[in-house]
Amino acid sequence: PRSAKAHLMLGMTYDALQNERLASQSYDEAIRIAPRDFNIQNAYAVFQCQNGDYAEAERYFQRASEHPENDDAERTLTNGGLCMLQKPDRVVAEKLFRAALEHRSDYGEALLQLCLLKYGDNDFMGARAFLARYMAGYPSNAGVLYLAADIEGKLGYDRGRLEFVNRLLREYPESPEARKVLSSG
Repeated sequence: PRSAKAHLMLGMTYDALQNERLASQSYDEAIRIAPRDFNIQNAYAVFQCQNGDYAEAERYFQRASEHPENDDAERTLTNGGLCMLQKPDRVVAEKLFRAALEHRSDYGEALLQLCLLKYGDNDFMGARAFLARYMAGYPSNAGVLYLAADIEGKLGYDRGRLEFVNRLLREYPESPEARKVLSSG
């Protein structure tokens, strides 16, 4: 086929069938036919990431995010950040998540990922700030409430921790997080 979209679909199909060689050929052909198509660049970057070529993945995530018609650049950059966490390169991941927030300051996935990065770095105040921004714009599930309670506890704010624990138990009493809280006393 001469269609970049057709080669993209072939690449995705071969990838799903775990035929890396044919998937790679199809993605390469899609990129050759439509080198400026940001959707193809993003899909190719995801493929490269899944196959461990992080440098190539980062290059194509960046290229796709900079395309002037990409109205979802925050999603592309967040995909890039998630890819860099697989590498793992936390510094580049954080840079990409922050770039995503420059495109859309309330983008939930980037806020959560930055919260988790800060938490992993024992920067609980930073984690709290990103989680608060997330919670201001999105409904909180059991995992978010559990994380919020844990962060408050790590900061030594027992009152805040208790508020989130009570909310977790009230709103999600059957959740694994609620059971975890109850079993830990």
